[in-house]
Amino acid sequence: MSDTFGRIVRLVTAGSVRISEHGYNELVADDILSRDIVMGVGEGQVIEDYPDYSKGPCVLVLQKDGNGNPIHVVWGIPKGRLEPAVIVTAYRPDPEQWQDGFMRRRG
Repeated sequence: MSDTFGRIVRLVTAGSVRISEHGYNELVADDILSRDIVMGVGEGQVIEDYPDYSKGPCVLVLQKDGNGNPIHVVWGIPKGRLEPAVIVTAYRPDPEQWQDGFMRRRG
């Protein structure tokens, strides 16, 4: 587990979570429940880790929705802050763009 994702899991467990406006719009567009994301964070698998991202450390994580379907979630922590964990965006990955169980980008 990446250091960034470990911090995010601890923040979520402590209830320190926020959804960005963009994230909220994407959840609605893809019919993803925030409850599924928050409840499933501990089972998430890190796909990509961006500890030095300009807006703060973030990770792309493979998670499952309440029906067991794959979802990708970008979690972040605002730059210069210790909390909260932020759902930056979430979406249902396109099988045409991902392989290896939605863990690796195609070509």
